[in-house]
Amino acid sequence: MSSGGVGAVNRALEILDVYTERDASLTLAELSTRTGMYKSTILRMLESLEAFGYIQKTHEGTYRLGPKNLYLGSIYQRHFSTSEFVPQELKRLAEEANETASFYIREGDTRVCLHRHEASRAVRATVHQGDRLPLNVGAAGHVILAFSGLSGDKYDRIRASLYAISIGERDPDTSAVACPVLGVQDALVGVLNISVPRFRLEQTSLESFLPVLFKYAALLTRLCGGNDEIYRRVLQHTKR
Repeated sequence: MSSGGVGAVNRALEILDVYTERDASLTLAELSTRTGMYKSTILRMLESLEAFGYIQKTHEGTYRLGPKNLYLGSIYQRHFSTSEFVPQELKRLAEEANETASFYIREGDTRVCLHRHEASRAVRATVHQGDRLPLNVGAAGHVILAFSGLSGDKYDRIRASLYAISIGERDPDTSAVACPVLGVQDALVGVLNISVPRFRLEQTSLESFLPVLFKYAALLTRLCGGNDEIYRRVLQHTKR
């Protein structure tokens, strides 16, 4: 539970937060177990949540999410645009990594560079915002294919590790490391990519960018409505 904000609001939101896509409804006992709150406290929260349409009590006495959540979700989806927050975070990523950062999406059989922030260095990879690139080469393309459901050892590894690297695949002088940005139900929203001129790998490695790359992938995943917990676990492992 968050230590900031208003306690009663935090507790009410925590109740909503324990529902998963597998839960048609939950009993009072299940809500108590998942939240760690007393049943009497939960009942008070449920009364308010019911009044505003966020929770519905079923005929069996269990509790399911109410229609207000769908209404708010539809509003969010209607006005959702990556241009409102991705460019700002790409700028911060590029400044921290001191390399060019990009955000790719899939469009048919290609990947499109939707957003990009150039590093303030004399030598850098030459891809421009709006460019279309193939899916079968480059770290971002591999991530898109892996999180589009392709099978095979390579894509299984990418899904497990949450990143892909490429060295000289699309351009012999460039390399890249990329990871997915996930949305609701872990659907792929886009791919976060750091491009590095190949000659700089003599002083560093692509894996050295993973902590900062994962940090911003987690942030963008959260902003896109996804669960960033998976990145927190990977970040903890990376820091060891």
